[in-house]
Amino acid sequence: MLKVSEILRVKGDTLYTASPDMPVSQAVQTMSEQDIGSLVIMEFGTLTGMLTFREIIRHMHAHGGAGETTIRSIMDDAPVSVSPNTSADEVQRLMLEKHARYIPVMDGPTLMGVISFYDCLLYTSPSPRDVEES
Repeated sequence: MLKVSEILRVKGDTLYTASPDMPVSQAVQTMSEQDIGSLVIMEFGTLTGMLTFREIIRHMHAHGGAGETTIRSIMDDAPVSVSPNTSADEVQRLMLEKHARYIPVMDGPTLMGVISFYDCLLYTSPSPRDVEES
């Protein structure tokens, strides 16, 4: 059974984090420049939230732009997380249940990475060659 730790090992260890007091406009710039869909929000070394384009779009739709808003006011402040030993099947189940496209991977208090819906599909779906051979 494929574990989250194996996905992270293949995916790499680049992490993008932000402070809850960072302006949303700066988060949008970072996410755009790095071509990422989420930022893990850390404060004093502790996971305090997740910011995805979903929260940003909702805020911008409601308020007409980012303005002076900080991440803290729009982030998901209770994100579901998994451990490196969590199975990929369990991650997919959680993503569907919680309607989450990105899930932080925590080893105790330490952020190890983020698993995206795309990662789950990429590393758990059969490759086109595997499908042709079956």
